Amino acid sequence: MSHHHHDHAHNTGWILQVSLLATVGFTGFEVYAGLRSGSLALLSDAGHNFTDALALLLAAIGFYLQRKPANQIKTYGYQRAGVIAAFLNAATLIVISAVIFWEAAGRIVHPRPVNERIMMWVAGAALILNGAIMLALQRGQKEDINIRGAFLHMLGDALGAVGIIAGALVIAYTGWTYVDPILSIALGILIVYTAWDIIRESLNILLEGLPRGIELGSVTKAMTELEGVLDVHDLHIWSLGSKTHALSSHVLIEDMPPSASERILKRIHGVLGELGIHHTTIQFEHVPCVLSDSGCQMKAGRRHVHDHDHTHRHD
Repeated sequence: MSHHHHDHAHNTGWILQVSLLATVGFTGFEVYAGLRSGSLALLSDAGHNFTDALALLLAAIGFYLQRKPANQIKTYGYQRAGVIAAFLNAATLIVISAVIFWEAAGRIVHPRPVNERIMMWVAGAALILNGAIMLALQRGQKEDINIRGAFLHMLGDALGAVGIIAGALVIAYTGWTYVDPILSIALGILIVYTAWDIIRESLNILLEGLPRGIELGSVTKAMTELEGVLDVHDLHIWSLGSKTHALSSHVLIEDMPPSASERILKRIHGVLGELGIHHTTIQFEHVPCVLSDSGCQMKAGRRHVHDHDHTHRHD
């Protein structure tokens, strides 16, 4: 790990911790302000802020665990810790949204007076806090689903704060208090929308699905087109963490000594590396063949001999 990368990782960890403390403090303040003003939108935002705090806590734990080295039991390390954190994080958001919808429905049936001035000032402070945290997490969220989970929480909250400010202005000028529960419902929909993508991607990683952005057919084609490769089968590609992909495959080649097949293996690793796949297990199978106009034709009653496994780990 380079010194620059280590510094960046240290900064991200520190940002997560400071953001967590700031968010916990602000959530408490927002609950108090929501109760004082009678605003469900503020209490909904406090609920969202609470999940932001949970998001940051899970992100910090996940970030710490996924940087721990591999050991004799966790041979791939703890890279999935961040993915599990992201999944739990998004699932809590869905639950919070259901509670918000229930409360908002009650408010529409039985409207209550709201102090729009408190709403406006608190939402303004929320916008500044969430904007600052988003700015700090901007770089890390591009590379890590776990950090992106926390970043999306902050984005949702910043947009929610903008909505609350607009709602407070509507109440101030028209006295139309229905805007408060309507805002709460809009916030809930926003929360579900931001959470769903993370649930889908993290579940795909946990279920060892094909990594996002990689096509099985394209990888098979790239490998099959390499010189010396006759066929590729039993191909599996999965993610260890949010940005570390692994592959295992059987590759059919002509019968040749290991020293000759090593060159084919290097070509395979080269093309897979370009596709972002660095943890590879390639097992060669040999088949005798005769050359003809249309290339190598397998002899009748072909013979499969499982050769030694070539395992390449490149971290």
